[in-house]
Amino acid sequence: MRRDAGSPSAAGPARRWLRGGQWRRERVVIGLVAVVTLVSAGPGLVPNAGPRLGSLLETFQPWLPLAAVPLAAVAVWRRSALALGLCAAPGMAWLVVHGGTLAADGGRHDLTALQHNVSDVNPDPAGTARQLLAAKADVIALEEVTPGALPAYRKELDPAYPHFAADGTVALFSRHRLTDVRPVDIRPEDVPADWRRGLRATAHTPWGEIAVYVAHLPSVRLSPLSGFGTTRRDESARYLGTAIEAEETERVLLLGDLNSTVGDRGLTPLTSQLNAPDGAFAFSWPAARPLARIDQVLARKARVTHIRALGRTGSDHLPVLAGIRF
Repeated sequence: MRRDAGSPSAAGPARRWLRGGQWRRERVVIGLVAVVTLVSAGPGLVPNAGPRLGSLLETFQPWLPLAAVPLAAVAVWRRSALALGLCAAPGMAWLVVHGGTLAADGGRHDLTALQHNVSDVNPDPAGTARQLLAAKADVIALEEVTPGALPAYRKELDPAYPHFAADGTVALFSRHRLTDVRPVDIRPEDVPADWRRGLRATAHTPWGEIAVYVAHLPSVRLSPLSGFGTTRRDESARYLGTAIEAEETERVLLLGDLNSTVGDRGLTPLTSQLNAPDGAFAFSWPAARPLARIDQVLARKARVTHIRALGRTGSDHLPVLAGIRF
């Protein structure tokens, strides 16, 4: 007897697969892969209310596709070729959005800027200074410079960088003359008055005057109870953004430990006004096994053509060296 083409027995392997246990075994993995793919391509889709999960994901965005690795292991265990193949989707989505940053040309630059959080417990400030000298940057910005360590930095750097400015725990060394040096108040309201982590100076360079800002934003904390604690950092970023917005000098250079990556929406008051570097990730923290670049070089009316991390010093951060083109 001939079976009707519309009968269940003629539905074909696809329908039988959907009705069978194979789909039930795969749908959870496929669903999780879809979520990882969306977040890898655009962590900005994740809300930032409450525990600030969005900022946390944006900080470690380069690593998000790795969440598909355990899902791939589950797919292998369940013998699901479909789920295993789809586990490549997060990496592909990330490459579509961010792959261009892997191909920096490191093109021509006019000025080089070095940024380094030297650590307030650095056991060898003089040795750190000598390592930074080897980079031959035009300007060097330092954070966590303690009063006790400052003379060691100055002794090593002053001969090559005769122009110097400092306020609180931040310092700027320059080959070019500095004028109009003043502190920048980026202190969160609930922080003691002696907390001073921002300065501004005008650098007189062959390419004209540049307003150079050095800043160290508050640290963030990750807690299972409160989530990603960025409140103070975000407040400080708003104050710094307001100062830069009011800056009358056309060209601006910001160097600092901003305690986040440029993709973190908490730094929008800065990244909405300043250009971020092209190219490589140049992870700077933690120095032993760098996971993110939280040390930044940003510019207005200039292009940061490239940025790279340098070798370890006595700090828990790596120095970063950037090329600036006007």
